[in-house]
Amino acid sequence: MSNIRLFFPKSLSLNLTDTLDKSQSHYVSKVMRIKENEVFSLFNNSGEWEAKILTVSKSIVEFNVTKQLRQKENPKELWLAFSPIKSNYFNFMIQKATELGVTKFLPIIFDRTIVRKINKERLEKVIIEAAEQSNRIQVPNIEDSQKLNNFLDKNDVDLIFTDLNSTNNKVDLKKLGNKPTCIVVGPEGDFSESEREEILSYKSVQAIKINENILRSETAVISAISIINYAIN
Repeated sequence: MSNIRLFFPKSLSLNLTDTLDKSQSHYVSKVMRIKENEVFSLFNNSGEWEAKILTVSKSIVEFNVTKQLRQKENPKELWLAFSPIKSNYFNFMIQKATELGVTKFLPIIFDRTIVRKINKERLEKVIIEAAEQSNRIQVPNIEDSQKLNNFLDKNDVDLIFTDLNSTNNKVDLKKLGNKPTCIVVGPEGDFSESEREEILSYKSVQAIKINENILRSETAVISAISIINYAIN
């Protein structure tokens, strides 16, 4: 079997016959040069499946699902609430966070956020590509941008607040229950004092200092996720 993994947004089931879209067909047939009767894998939140190429006609690949390779995942919900940043760093941050197991992305417009618009379609492509590469089955969701107060009001999570002013550098596992664990990382200019107060007043929050140094936003995200993953796994 080839090492090609592709995200397939529609329903997958045994003996399903369907076609890849134009972009995926080009990748499979022209870039990877997979031929008729050869196999690759397709996945979505329902699991991962082996598919055999039936035909390549007019540059479109038709396939048949031959067997299930893996069941759907039930990972611990790990969310990331973050400030949008400049494009190249932003793509890198989203890619690495996906590889590290984030299950939902929540862009937050903080007082000091510089980049206030996101290309959600582009970020969804980055997320899918990172999931394909990293052998994940579940593809994280990304929400529309929102204000901090909206995020805090409508979500019931165990909040990990990455706070430069905190003296604590350890996650208290006793405070983490069955709710999603959500890491909140601030903008390049850090949280405003009113935002710190608002976050610290949240009903289920613990503040941690992830490093003595001042980190770039994308570095802070990777560091925080790694710390939380180590603590909860």
